[in-house]
Amino acid sequence: MTMQNHEDKLHILFICHGNICRSPMAEMIMKDMVRQRGLDGKYEISSMAATTEEVGHDIYPPAQRTLAAHHIPFTKRRAALMTRKDYEEADYVIAMDEENLDDLSRLTQGDPEKKISRLLDWAGETRDVADPWYTGNFEKTYEDIAKGCRAVLEKLS
Repeated sequence: MTMQNHEDKLHILFICHGNICRSPMAEMIMKDMVRQRGLDGKYEISSMAATTEEVGHDIYPPAQRTLAAHHIPFTKRRAALMTRKDYEEADYVIAMDEENLDDLSRLTQGDPEKKISRLLDWAGETRDVADPWYTGNFEKTYEDIAKGCRAVLEKLS
């Protein structure tokens, strides 16, 4: 796969339903892992939503608290909907669950460049990342995301 962006960095784009819980957690966890390994110059990492429901909102407060409890730095941000241009600029589009995959298939007209995957598939687990919006268990979500991010980084490094 050729790199799409100007800086010769691999661009990883994390996607969840609203971009206020799982995908921004994945973005911040992955950025922290990359920074700790001294690989900042190799990756561009971002996150977006598969739907418009939460566009404009910051990271959900319980997700912020979970990141802070694990000493993962994060900044104020606004949820945004993934566009076709975002798809084209990303090297990897990594979704949190099966529903996200369906939404992304529609947004990209079937993933013509075969960039879309589900996060835990990278870790050899064919299941969704637990959605804390419904479970209330942000720690379980953190564990799922960290496991997936470690696998992504291992496979791409």
